[in-house]
Amino acid sequence: MALAPQTFGFFSPTVALMGVGCAQDTGTQAKALGASHVFLCTDAGMVKLGIADKVSAMIAAAGLAVTVFGGSEPNPTDLNVRDGVKLYRDSGCDAIVSLGGGSSHDCAKGIGLVIGNGGDIRDFEGLDKSTKPMPPFLAVNTTAGTASEMTRFCIITNTSTHVKMAIVDWRCTPDVAINDPLLMVDMPPALTAATGMDALTHAVEAYVSTIATPITDACALQAIKLIARWLRPAVANGGNVEARDRMAYAEYLAGMAFNNASLGYVHAMAHQLGGFYNLPHGVCNAVLLPEVCAYNLIACPERYADIAVALGENVRGLSTVEAAEKAIAAIRRLARDVGIPKNLAVLGVKAEDLEVMAGNAQKDACQLTNPRTATLAQVVGIFEAALAA
Repeated sequence: MALAPQTFGFFSPTVALMGVGCAQDTGTQAKALGASHVFLCTDAGMVKLGIADKVSAMIAAAGLAVTVFGGSEPNPTDLNVRDGVKLYRDSGCDAIVSLGGGSSHDCAKGIGLVIGNGGDIRDFEGLDKSTKPMPPFLAVNTTAGTASEMTRFCIITNTSTHVKMAIVDWRCTPDVAINDPLLMVDMPPALTAATGMDALTHAVEAYVSTIATPITDACALQAIKLIARWLRPAVANGGNVEARDRMAYAEYLAGMAFNNASLGYVHAMAHQLGGFYNLPHGVCNAVLLPEVCAYNLIACPERYADIAVALGENVRGLSTVEAAEKAIAAIRRLARDVGIPKNLAVLGVKAEDLEVMAGNAQKDACQLTNPRTATLAQVVGIFEAALAA
C-alpha cells in the first residue's frame, strides 16, 4: 500500500442482487429507477439461446417496454457501441439493462456513456472522462468471471488501431448488479474455466496492487478461497447450482477488489492479445497469470505467500519465497485442471508481434499499479515465457 498522502475511494453498485432466482427482480428494479422503456444490450448467443427473451419477459412483467440489441460482440468494438447508440435513440429508450458476460456489460457501458455525454466512445479512454451521468443502468450477469456487472471498468476495442481502450469511469458503474446462478448453469465448461480464471486473475492482481487496502485485501483473499474450492466443480458439472452460486460470489468479491485496487501487467498484456488476435480475455489472463506472478514475485513475496494459503496450499515450514512459489505452482495446476491452453503459441500468437504488444501494454492504465515496474524488454520477456510455457 502506498504510504504517501493519498485518498482511497471505494466504488460499488448501489444495489447488488445475489442468489437463486434473483433475476426475476430485474423489471421491478428498473422500474424503481424510473425506467419506462428499457434498452436490453446483449449478444447474439443470448438471443439465440432464448435467454434474452426470458429476461425481456421479466422486464415486461413490470409494465416496461423493451428494445433488444443483440449486437455486442466478444471483445466489443467502437462500432458495436455506435450501432447501439443509434438504436437506443431511435427507439426512445430511457434505461439500459445489459445481459451476458463482460462483453455485453462493457458494450452497454460504452453506449450509456455516449448517450449521457454525447460524442464518441473513443473520447472516454482513460480515467473519469465523462462529465454527465449515464441513463439508469442494470447489469444482469450470466458468467462468473469478468465482474463487469459491478465495476467502473469498460474495455472497448478501437477498430482503427486494434487496441483495447481502457475506460475507467465511476459514472459507468451499474446502478444494480444481478447475479443469478440459474442464468449460469448452461455455460459450457470452457467458458466456465476461462471466466473463473479471469476472476482469479482479478483477485490476485488486486491483492498485489500498489494501491491495495485492507478492504480490497479481504475481498481478494475470500475470492481466491472460493475459486480454489468451487471452480473445478463448476467446470466438471455446469448444473451444480451450489458451485455456480459460490463462483458468482467469488467473481463479485474479486470485482470489489480490483474495482478499487485496480490490476497489473496481466491485464495490460491480455488487452493487447484481445485487440490483436480477438482472443478470449479470460483465456489470455489464465495463460499470462503465472508468468506475471513469477516476474512480480521479488516485489512482494509475502503477498504471494498469502495467496498460496488462500489457494489451499500447505506452506508450513517454508520460507516466504518458497511459499510464494507454491502459489504460482497452484495457479498453473488449477489452469491445467480446468483445461486452459498451455501457452500463447497454442492460441496462434506470433513472436513478431510481441514487441508492439509489449509497447502498448506499457501504455495501458492497468500496469500503473503492478507491484514491479517493467522495461519494454522485460514485458517482451514475459510474453516470450507465456508463448513457450
